[in-house]
Amino acid sequence: MEDLLKLNETLDDLQNGYYIIQKKEGFRFGVDAVLLSDFAALKKTDNVLEMGTGTGIISILLHAKKNPKKITAIEIQEDMAEMAHRSIIYNKLEDYITVLPMDLKDAPKKLGKGVFNAVVTNPPYMKLGCGIINPSEKQAISRFEVGCSLEDVLDSSYEVLMPGGKLFMVHRADRLVDIIFNMRMRKIEPKRIRFVHSSINKKPHLLLIEGMKGGRPELKFMEPLYIYDENGDYTQEIHNIYGRMK
Repeated sequence: MEDLLKLNETLDDLQNGYYIIQKKEGFRFGVDAVLLSDFAALKKTDNVLEMGTGTGIISILLHAKKNPKKITAIEIQEDMAEMAHRSIIYNKLEDYITVLPMDLKDAPKKLGKGVFNAVVTNPPYMKLGCGIINPSEKQAISRFEVGCSLEDVLDSSYEVLMPGGKLFMVHRADRLVDIIFNMRMRKIEPKRIRFVHSSINKKPHLLLIEGMKGGRPELKFMEPLYIYDENGDYTQEIHNIYGRMK
């Protein structure tokens, strides 16, 4: 299995029986992927689409934590998709997770309309024209709306979801108005939201949101999630979220 690892890549232990291949330099998964995989309320019978899988980390964590029937993970960057596929092979998850090099805007045409119970996504956070574009094209695609916009993500999600299907997304808290406005415009009703704070005295920097295709208006606010306590250590809840992977 060692031949699955290429030069300038690492094989990292996820402490849940699975491993992830990542670049030594470049995009590496962060806490947002772990929080989203914990937040996503999936059933064991679900057929799930992950949009923009990157290294494949969210799909692997979803399998480990929620064990849905099938996960299809798509990624526009072919080399990233290929690397994610090697992680799936290394972990012997080919029967559960399929990685496809694909633009998420093509998902309804290529994968079908109304075929998924759930969509899970950690899309690019930054709008074009906001902030400094990363000089690395690959990191720019991961962080800025270069290859797709929030609207593109929501358009494709609506098309591929079954009626009553769920969208689970992590995003920047300061994009809240854009997110809720565009979800409602596309008949994906926001149903559950949780703000993520670095610490108790800091404003939220991330949000986790669940929407339902064709759902009735009713938004539930969950308790805030704090990453660090007053001593600068991970809070007990963060330990618990990571601990579920052990």
